[in-house]
Amino acid sequence: MAISRAQLLKELLPGLNALFGIEYGRYEDEHAAIYETESSERSFEEEVKLSGFGAAPVKAEGSAISYDNAQESFTARYNHETVAMGFSITEEAMEDNLYDSLSARYTKALARGMAYTKQTKAAALLNTGFTTFNSGDGVTLFNTAHPTVEGSTNANRPATDADLNETSLEQAVIDIAAFTDERGLLIAARPRKLIIPPALMFVATRLLETTQRVGTADNDINALNSNWSIPEGYTVNHYLTDNDAFFITTDVPNGMKHFVRTAMQTGMDGDFDTGNVRYKARERYSFGVSDPLGIYGSRGA
Repeated sequence: MAISRAQLLKELLPGLNALFGIEYGRYEDEHAAIYETESSERSFEEEVKLSGFGAAPVKAEGSAISYDNAQESFTARYNHETVAMGFSITEEAMEDNLYDSLSARYTKALARGMAYTKQTKAAALLNTGFTTFNSGDGVTLFNTAHPTVEGSTNANRPATDADLNETSLEQAVIDIAAFTDERGLLIAARPRKLIIPPALMFVATRLLETTQRVGTADNDINALNSNWSIPEGYTVNHYLTDNDAFFITTDVPNGMKHFVRTAMQTGMDGDFDTGNVRYKARERYSFGVSDPLGIYGSRGA
């Protein structure tokens, strides 16, 4: 249904001082701190995790060499979604408006709505990663028992969920260092960046940006304030729904991924019979995870 003069009554009369309500700022591209972005030319993308070889055994003198097998482990699939929205304005509403260009004002609102949807979809994997969203290995994204071909497991969440503090953050760094590949070999994983909701921004500042330990009378250095613990610092994601959950991206390749099938496209046209002008925006993308070891999370105590 087109936006008509009935919805814009005050804008047709003189004496109006200001129009407000759709010019708010927005938090843009917060997904970029979590996801690696790639382009896609297919209706969906699949990425397969491979199993390498185990530790090399000792070969006894005169005996035959041992041969190991490699295989595929699991497949992560990205199904692209089409996100689109538009609006229509009657010819009379555009003619009689006294204050501003309706098209310019509402196309900004359209862009804001599209951006909001993208950011909520990106954060949804973290918001549901402890409960319903599964990675390609068949368990939840944040799990204490990601299975491996070799039979062991990896944990990308603490055994007991904890709030963000010095102890829990140090334990997360230790847990990440213990990640192994499909055959049980250490992969030398390291943390990169801390992802937090707005409620934890002051906690994160004290933990990462002070030179001495927080909340103690000891004259100890703050070990978290170093170039190797959380080297990229922290970033706030305003679309996280749990106020005490925190996440850490790691340097494990092919972790959280954002595929762009079709970049944002906008268009407009006029209807000959009615004179209404229609505007639309459309894009296709997907958010997902290939290797769950690319991120670590705790949902708080």
